[in-house]
Amino acid sequence: MFPLRDNIPTDRFPVLTVTFIALNVLVYFLLQDGGLGLPNGGETGEWPVPDYAAIPCEVFGKCANTGEPWPVNAFTSMFMHGSILHLGGNMLFLWIFGNNVEDSMGPVKFVAFYLLGGLVALAAQAILNTDSPVPTIGASGAVAGVLGGYILLFPRARVVTLIFIVFFFTFIELPALVVLGFWFVQQIIFGAADLTNPTGGGGGVAYFAHIGGFVFGLLAIRLFASRERHERQLRRARLT
Repeated sequence: MFPLRDNIPTDRFPVLTVTFIALNVLVYFLLQDGGLGLPNGGETGEWPVPDYAAIPCEVFGKCANTGEPWPVNAFTSMFMHGSILHLGGNMLFLWIFGNNVEDSMGPVKFVAFYLLGGLVALAAQAILNTDSPVPTIGASGAVAGVLGGYILLFPRARVVTLIFIVFFFTFIELPALVVLGFWFVQQIIFGAADLTNPTGGGGGVAYFAHIGGFVFGLLAIRLFASRERHERQLRRARLT
Protein backbone atom coordinates (compact mmCIF):
# COMPACT_ATOMS: atom_id res chain seq x y z
CA MET A 1 0.00 0.00 0.00
CA PHE A 2 1.27 3.45 -0.92
CA PRO A 3 -0.93 6.35 0.30
CA LEU A 4 -1.21 9.40 -1.96
CA ARG A 5 -3.75 11.77 -0.36
CA ASP A 6 -6.64 11.91 2.09
CA ASN A 7 -10.02 13.65 2.04
CA ILE A 8 -9.74 15.77 5.20
CA PRO A 9 -9.64 19.51 4.37
CA THR A 10 -7.65 21.91 6.54
CA ASP A 11 -8.67 25.24 8.06
CA ARG A 12 -5.38 26.93 7.29
CA PHE A 13 -2.11 26.34 5.51
CA PRO A 14 -0.02 23.77 7.47
CA VAL A 15 2.96 26.03 8.13
CA LEU A 16 4.76 23.73 10.55
CA THR A 17 4.24 20.57 8.51
CA VAL A 18 5.75 22.31 5.49
CA THR A 19 8.54 23.72 7.67
CA PHE A 20 9.48 20.27 8.95
CA ILE A 21 9.48 18.92 5.40
CA ALA A 22 11.69 21.79 4.24
CA LEU A 23 14.13 21.28 7.13
CA ASN A 24 14.47 17.57 6.37
CA VAL A 25 15.06 18.26 2.68
CA LEU A 26 17.60 21.02 3.39
CA VAL A 27 19.53 18.88 5.88
CA TYR A 28 19.70 15.97 3.44
CA PHE A 29 20.78 17.92 0.37
CA LEU A 30 22.86 20.68 1.96
CA LEU A 31 24.26 19.45 5.29
CA GLN A 32 24.52 15.76 4.44
CA ASP A 33 25.42 16.35 0.78
CA GLY A 34 22.77 13.83 -0.17
CA GLY A 35 21.76 12.86 -3.67
CA LEU A 36 20.32 9.63 -5.06
CA GLY A 37 22.24 8.02 -2.22
CA LEU A 38 24.73 9.01 0.44
CA PRO A 39 28.35 8.36 -0.60
CA ASN A 40 30.84 6.77 1.77
CA GLY A 41 28.15 5.66 4.21
CA GLY A 42 27.02 9.22 4.85
CA GLU A 43 30.40 10.33 6.20
CA THR A 44 30.68 13.38 3.95
CA GLY A 45 29.09 16.78 4.37
CA GLU A 46 28.87 19.12 7.34
CA TRP A 47 26.63 16.64 9.17
CA PRO A 48 28.38 13.25 8.82
CA VAL A 49 26.14 10.42 10.00
CA PRO A 50 28.59 9.02 12.61
CA ASP A 51 28.76 12.41 14.33
CA TYR A 52 25.16 13.61 14.20
CA ALA A 53 23.12 10.39 14.41
CA ALA A 54 21.63 9.03 17.63
CA ILE A 55 23.71 6.06 18.82
CA PRO A 56 22.15 3.83 21.51
CA CYS A 57 25.37 3.02 23.34
CA GLU A 58 26.13 6.74 23.68
CA VAL A 59 22.68 7.39 25.15
CA PHE A 60 23.38 4.84 27.87
CA GLY A 61 27.05 5.76 28.32
CA LYS A 62 28.31 2.41 27.03
CA CYS A 63 30.58 3.62 24.25
CA ALA A 64 33.04 6.43 23.64
CA ASN A 65 31.38 9.63 22.44
CA THR A 66 32.19 10.00 18.75
CA GLY A 67 30.27 13.16 17.90
CA GLU A 68 28.01 15.74 19.43
CA PRO A 69 26.60 15.10 22.94
CA TRP A 70 23.72 12.62 22.60
CA PRO A 71 20.95 15.05 23.64
CA VAL A 72 21.93 17.16 20.62
CA ASN A 73 22.10 14.09 18.40
CA ALA A 74 18.61 13.05 19.47
CA PHE A 75 17.30 16.11 17.62
CA THR A 76 19.74 16.27 14.70
CA SER A 77 19.17 12.60 13.87
CA MET A 78 15.45 13.31 13.36
CA PHE A 79 16.26 15.51 10.36
CA MET A 80 18.78 13.19 8.67
CA HIS A 81 18.11 10.41 6.14
CA GLY A 82 20.05 7.56 4.60
CA SER A 83 18.81 7.88 1.02
CA ILE A 84 16.50 9.85 -1.24
CA LEU A 85 13.89 7.07 -0.94
CA HIS A 86 14.10 7.19 2.85
CA LEU A 87 13.58 10.95 2.76
CA GLY A 88 10.84 10.85 0.13
CA GLY A 89 8.78 8.19 1.89
CA ASN A 90 8.88 9.97 5.23
CA MET A 91 8.03 13.34 3.76
CA LEU A 92 5.12 11.93 1.73
CA PHE A 93 3.55 10.44 4.86
CA LEU A 94 4.19 13.66 6.78
CA TRP A 95 2.54 15.76 4.06
CA ILE A 96 -0.54 13.55 3.75
CA PHE A 97 -1.24 13.08 7.45
CA GLY A 98 0.69 15.84 9.21
CA ASN A 99 -1.36 18.76 7.91
CA ASN A 100 -4.56 17.49 9.54
CA VAL A 101 -2.85 16.60 12.82
CA GLU A 102 -1.32 20.09 12.90
CA ASP A 103 -4.76 21.56 12.17
CA SER A 104 -6.24 19.63 15.09
CA MET A 105 -3.94 21.24 17.66
CA GLY A 106 -2.34 24.36 16.19
CA PRO A 107 1.31 24.98 15.29
CA VAL A 108 2.85 25.34 18.76
CA LYS A 109 1.42 22.10 20.12
CA PHE A 110 2.25 20.36 16.85
CA VAL A 111 5.95 21.19 17.24
CA ALA A 112 5.95 19.67 20.73
CA PHE A 113 3.93 16.64 19.60
CA TYR A 114 6.21 15.97 16.62
CA LEU A 115 9.49 16.33 18.51
CA LEU A 116 8.32 14.34 21.53
CA GLY A 117 7.17 11.58 19.20
CA GLY A 118 10.63 11.50 17.66
CA LEU A 119 12.32 11.33 21.07
CA VAL A 120 10.06 8.53 22.29
CA ALA A 121 10.74 6.65 19.05
CA LEU A 122 14.50 6.94 19.52
CA ALA A 123 14.19 5.78 23.13
CA ALA A 124 12.14 2.75 22.07
CA GLN A 125 14.80 1.74 19.55
CA ALA A 126 17.71 2.39 21.91
CA ILE A 127 16.28 0.55 24.92
CA LEU A 128 16.13 -2.71 22.97
CA ASN A 129 19.87 -2.68 22.34
CA THR A 130 21.68 -0.40 24.74
CA ASP A 131 25.10 -1.61 23.58
CA SER A 132 24.51 -0.92 19.89
CA PRO A 133 26.97 1.42 18.13
CA VAL A 134 24.74 1.52 15.03
CA PRO A 135 23.64 5.09 14.17
CA THR A 136 19.91 5.80 14.03
CA ILE A 137 18.68 8.52 11.68
CA GLY A 138 15.44 9.58 10.06
CA ALA A 139 12.15 11.33 10.70
CA SER A 140 10.31 7.98 10.70
CA GLY A 141 9.74 7.90 14.45
CA ALA A 142 8.34 11.42 14.61
CA VAL A 143 6.21 10.77 11.52
CA ALA A 144 4.97 7.53 13.13
CA GLY A 145 3.76 9.63 16.06
CA VAL A 146 1.77 11.72 13.59
CA LEU A 147 0.29 8.54 12.09
CA GLY A 148 -0.72 7.27 15.52
CA GLY A 149 -2.49 10.54 16.25
CA TYR A 150 -4.18 10.60 12.85
CA ILE A 151 -5.61 7.10 13.11
CA LEU A 152 -7.42 8.03 16.33
CA LEU A 153 -8.63 11.40 15.05
CA PHE A 154 -9.76 10.27 11.59
CA PRO A 155 -10.18 6.48 11.42
CA ARG A 156 -12.93 6.84 8.77
CA ALA A 157 -11.04 9.31 6.57
CA ARG A 158 -10.65 8.09 3.01
CA VAL A 159 -7.11 7.68 1.72
CA VAL A 160 -6.38 7.33 -1.99
CA THR A 161 -3.91 4.46 -2.06
CA LEU A 162 -1.71 2.92 -4.73
CA ILE A 163 -1.89 -0.87 -4.55
CA PHE A 164 0.72 -3.06 -6.23
CA ILE A 165 -0.31 -6.58 -7.26
CA VAL A 166 2.72 -8.38 -8.70
CA PHE A 167 3.34 -6.48 -11.98
CA PHE A 168 0.09 -4.52 -11.88
CA PHE A 169 -1.11 -1.59 -9.84
CA THR A 170 -4.40 0.17 -9.14
CA PHE A 171 -5.73 3.12 -7.16
CA ILE A 172 -8.32 2.58 -4.46
CA GLU A 173 -9.85 4.61 -1.62
CA LEU A 174 -9.45 2.93 1.75
CA PRO A 175 -10.30 4.01 5.30
CA ALA A 176 -7.35 5.48 7.19
CA LEU A 177 -7.88 2.78 9.81
CA VAL A 178 -7.06 0.14 7.21
CA VAL A 179 -4.10 1.94 5.61
CA LEU A 180 -2.38 2.98 8.84
CA GLY A 181 -3.44 -0.13 10.73
CA PHE A 182 -1.85 -2.28 8.02
CA TRP A 183 1.32 -0.16 8.21
CA PHE A 184 1.51 -0.58 12.01
CA VAL A 185 0.97 -4.34 11.86
CA GLN A 186 3.81 -4.54 9.34
CA GLN A 187 6.14 -2.76 11.76
CA ILE A 188 5.24 -5.20 14.54
CA ILE A 189 5.83 -8.23 12.31
CA PHE A 190 9.13 -6.94 10.95
CA GLY A 191 10.23 -5.82 14.41
CA ALA A 192 9.49 -9.25 15.86
CA ALA A 193 11.45 -10.83 13.01
CA ASP A 194 14.41 -8.60 13.85
CA LEU A 195 14.27 -9.71 17.49
CA THR A 196 14.18 -13.41 16.63
CA ASN A 197 16.80 -13.09 13.88
CA PRO A 198 18.87 -9.95 14.54
CA THR A 199 21.38 -10.83 11.81
CA GLY A 200 18.71 -11.55 9.24
CA GLY A 201 19.26 -8.39 7.28
CA GLY A 202 16.46 -6.07 8.32
CA GLY A 203 17.81 -3.46 5.97
CA GLY A 204 18.80 -1.14 8.77
CA VAL A 205 15.18 -0.16 9.43
CA ALA A 206 14.46 0.97 13.00
CA TYR A 207 11.13 -0.83 13.34
CA PHE A 208 10.89 -0.28 17.08
CA ALA A 209 11.33 3.45 16.58
CA HIS A 210 8.27 3.28 14.30
CA ILE A 211 6.34 1.28 16.88
CA GLY A 212 7.36 3.58 19.74
CA GLY A 213 6.45 6.71 17.82
CA PHE A 214 3.08 5.30 16.74
CA VAL A 215 2.17 4.23 20.29
CA PHE A 216 3.15 7.68 21.54
CA GLY A 217 0.78 9.23 18.98
CA LEU A 218 -2.05 6.94 20.09
CA LEU A 219 -1.57 7.76 23.75
CA ALA A 220 -0.80 11.48 23.49
CA ILE A 221 -3.07 12.80 20.74
CA ARG A 222 -5.99 13.53 23.08
CA LEU A 223 -3.71 15.66 25.25
CA PHE A 224 -2.64 17.80 22.29
CA ALA A 225 -5.62 17.94 19.93
CA SER A 226 -8.38 20.49 20.54
CA ARG A 227 -11.85 18.94 20.72
CA GLU A 228 -13.36 22.04 19.09
CA ARG A 229 -10.89 21.96 16.20
CA HIS A 230 -11.33 18.23 15.76
CA GLU A 231 -15.12 18.43 15.65
CA ARG A 232 -14.87 21.21 13.06
CA GLN A 233 -12.58 19.02 10.94
CA LEU A 234 -15.05 16.13 11.12
CA ARG A 235 -17.94 18.36 10.09
CA ARG A 236 -16.04 19.72 7.09
CA ALA A 237 -15.15 16.20 6.00
CA ARG A 238 -18.74 15.03 6.71
CA LEU A 239 -17.49 12.32 9.02
CA THR A 240 -19.80 13.18 11.94
